[in-house]
Amino acid sequence: MNKEINIIGAGLAGSEAALQLAKRDFKVNLYEMRPQTKTGAHTTEYCAEFVCSNSLGSYDITNASGLLKHEMEILGGELIKIAKACQVPAGNALAIDRHKFSQSVTEKIKQNSNINLIRQEITQIPNTPTIIASGPLTSSKFCDAIKNFTKSEYLHFYDAIAPIVEKDSINFDTAFWASRYDKGEASYINCPMNKEQYENFYNILINAPRIEQHEFEKGAKFFESCLPIEVLASRGIDTLRFGPMKPVGLVDKRTGEKNYAVVQLRQDNSAKTLYNLVGFQTNLKWGAQKELLQSIPGLEHVNIVRYGVMHRNTFINSPSLLNPTLQTRSRSDLFFAGQITGTEGYTESIASGLLAGINMAKVLNNEPLLELPKETMLGALTHYITDPEHTNFQPINSNWGIVPPVELPQKERKNKKLKGELLSRRAAETLKQFLND
Repeated sequence: MNKEINIIGAGLAGSEAALQLAKRDFKVNLYEMRPQTKTGAHTTEYCAEFVCSNSLGSYDITNASGLLKHEMEILGGELIKIAKACQVPAGNALAIDRHKFSQSVTEKIKQNSNINLIRQEITQIPNTPTIIASGPLTSSKFCDAIKNFTKSEYLHFYDAIAPIVEKDSINFDTAFWASRYDKGEASYINCPMNKEQYENFYNILINAPRIEQHEFEKGAKFFESCLPIEVLASRGIDTLRFGPMKPVGLVDKRTGEKNYAVVQLRQDNSAKTLYNLVGFQTNLKWGAQKELLQSIPGLEHVNIVRYGVMHRNTFINSPSLLNPTLQTRSRSDLFFAGQITGTEGYTESIASGLLAGINMAKVLNNEPLLELPKETMLGALTHYITDPEHTNFQPINSNWGIVPPVELPQKERKNKKLKGELLSRRAAETLKQFLND
């Protein structure tokens, strides 16, 4: 069998898959259409560019996302190492300097003699060993090629990006540093609101003009964990106060006052000059975004360096197409990886690229493929997205609900921390035993 592999897309999944194959001494053609062909969200030509946020989620192993990172480390993940080297403070979360990260990944790929980075849009699926990791912003021509291969219509949803602002334009007479419940270092900037300020903010938001959708975008579906803030607000005046603007655990020690609502900002680059607004994904017109942000106490004169936008995400119907190994059922040398499979989230994208890369190597070496146990987070995730029983498939990220439960004493059944500890311990032990067998 041909030992040279094509990988379509140099995003998070494609870059991880390429590095996995390269270190196993396979030759990889890594195709990336940027910068010649642009997307609706990317701004650079670098591989593994972060778009919506700079956070990979919790690093706490008792959290589902934290467990997934631990499993990637056990499996020999490459991008998780780079992420840790590019880390910026974010409490218990693994947030990164997004530009430093993507530059580092690109440099590592370019320096690898086994990887040929080709700046070219692919419009047809190659007939040789291939991993499709073209992501949620797959070009329309390649979408048509995948549609022809799968013989099915696409599913799609819409994603939104939060604004990024300059730290030096934030008023720290009002804003304060803290992490929720004082966990970790005080690495978030917090803008507090009283009831009157919040109601003023809410009225601006619900009456703000939105960017007009194209005809094909009307009736769009949104992924529930990445809803535009205006969509959340439309569900009721207090929805934001129980979501991205919840005030619990955030107290300005200068005043000791409890707040009615709090807007949080998270560090976006290692120079600590840029911060993104947590949970503020939006499709408002840019003038309306400026008015809205400057109504927030502490952001009255804020300088916005990137406005929020909305873009379309595309994914295949994995339950009818893929095995839990991420191999297509109809073709042994074709794999899918990343968000196009219906795994939602940066960590999940990297993890799926890791598994696809490992399993492609096993196919070419005539070895049994890794079908990870459901007790592991990555195994649970891949089994979930490929379960034929799913008739109304929607994207999903890592969570405890997809993992087989553990028995807890009656009095401890609401103890989330204990549950996370037990599930994580079981997963790590199961994965290590599985790999040793």
